[in-house]
Amino acid sequence: MNTFHVKIIAAGLLVVTSAGTAFAGAWTAPKNALYEKLSYSYYYAHETFDQSGNRGGTANNGKFTDNNISSYFEYGLTNDLTALTSLTYKWLENEDDTSRSKAYGLGDVDLGLRYKLLDSAAGIVSTQLLVKIPGAYDKTDPLPLGNGQVDTELRLLYGRSLCPFIPGYGNVEVGYRWRADGPSDELRYLIEFGFDITKNIFTRAKLDGTFSVDNGKKQDSSGNPTTTNNFDLGKLDLTVGYKVTPAWGVEVSYRPDIYGQNTAAGANYSFALYYKTP
Repeated sequence: MNTFHVKIIAAGLLVVTSAGTAFAGAWTAPKNALYEKLSYSYYYAHETFDQSGNRGGTANNGKFTDNNISSYFEYGLTNDLTALTSLTYKWLENEDDTSRSKAYGLGDVDLGLRYKLLDSAAGIVSTQLLVKIPGAYDKTDPLPLGNGQVDTELRLLYGRSLCPFIPGYGNVEVGYRWRADGPSDELRYLIEFGFDITKNIFTRAKLDGTFSVDNGKKQDSSGNPTTTNNFDLGKLDLTVGYKVTPAWGVEVSYRPDIYGQNTAAGANYSFALYYKTP
């Protein structure tokens, strides 16, 4: 192996581990390595996507807000197997000209495993099993914090360093989510690119999509416009981050809902602090 090849491999490894996503996407964490991200987010919506996908105002000038603090954690059980979990504490409010509802508490909790199937010059291929369980809330509340049922998702992920052409990476994911009780099953998809702008500043962009297979039987009677049945949604996630040290960093993100059907149409703003094993 000549010096040129060594430099290419080193650059690729640097991008994967420095772009602020640590072991996210198709990559798995090395054994005993960890990644923790603590975020504060604010979501606001005063519009909806109707059944035809058109964006318009809500009935009675309705407004929905979701302030939340979330924790996302990954840990390398082996070099090829990563455990992950995500939980969120929410403060919700839904109001219009006729009524106002508030709720707060722990939302749904995600538990998952990601396993690396292939690691080659062509990229990383992994599979991920995720189970979503309801938080400690009542799904019959006027403003529930989630759907109140168990989801199971199987996902295939592909990631690749873009070096030596540009200092970045790409990631593509596709999955199927089986949903218990009434809500429709879903196809999930994600396209992501990340780049290092400087030694300490990085950015990434994601298209995160949900496509309903329209097999749900649940009626949309919830006061939470983000937990409707048989909905489609596409979110554009734009993030800029700064690496304070090799282990610590901060991120700011803007995530607008850019297309959808039968759900709220709003935007999310967040600030996050992360730590990863250096």
